[in-house]
Amino acid sequence: MFKILKYSFYDLMRSRWSYVYFLFYLLLGLVLLFLNNDLSKAVITLMNVIIILVPLIGTIFGVMYYYNSKEFTELLLAQPVKRSSIFLGQYFGVSLSLAMSLVIGLGMPFIFYGIFNSDAIGNFALLLITGAFLTMIFTALAFVIALVNDNKIKGFGYAILLWLFLAVIYDGIFLMSLVFFEDYPLDRFSLAATMLNPIDLSRVLILLKMDISALLGYTGAVFQKFFGTNQGIILSSLMLVLWVSIPLYLIRRISTRKDF
Repeated sequence: MFKILKYSFYDLMRSRWSYVYFLFYLLLGLVLLFLNNDLSKAVITLMNVIIILVPLIGTIFGVMYYYNSKEFTELLLAQPVKRSSIFLGQYFGVSLSLAMSLVIGLGMPFIFYGIFNSDAIGNFALLLITGAFLTMIFTALAFVIALVNDNKIKGFGYAILLWLFLAVIYDGIFLMSLVFFEDYPLDRFSLAATMLNPIDLSRVLILLKMDISALLGYTGAVFQKFFGTNQGIILSSLMLVLWVSIPLYLIRRISTRKDF
């Protein structure tokens, strides 16, 4: 698996799209710091960008890489190599390269600006970790969708639809349900609904760490009420780990049973 991971990682690092992804975050960090001298406000602005953009990029890259390397994958399948090692190696190669572009691209301007001497260092570090988790989650979900659908158009369509549902539609349905059932106790329902969406979960995790009561919203306030700030952060982090683990299990299970 590590040899396949290494090959996939170096293959993507030579791709111009990896450099475009890296330069985008580098320029984004430079522009934010140029326009805003307050590092804490810059981190909040970055959160709004990363929460939406990182899942989209992870989804697109995951699906693209799977379909573009399909012939090479079929060649590997003819060799005495475990199927799960092939697909898990490719997945980790893609997700690690994307996460590294994100972390280095955003980290460089903030380091030069003196983030280590600021009180916002903890919030910024959590933001990068959350971005890396979202990259791993949505890249894994993209691999699962691509493994299930041999048709490239269907695979792309389902992957984009999944991102659109979790990033936009899910929140609309959730808010409508809160309005319709406002006469009922919805605290536990809100906790469960938030945990079922990694994007909302990441947002709550960052806001709990920043301890910004005005921006926590209903679900963030419920997390703080039920678990407190530290326990809420730990629970959110464990749920993000679970969100990575479940798609990885599905990749392993589907790849071993799929007829190529």
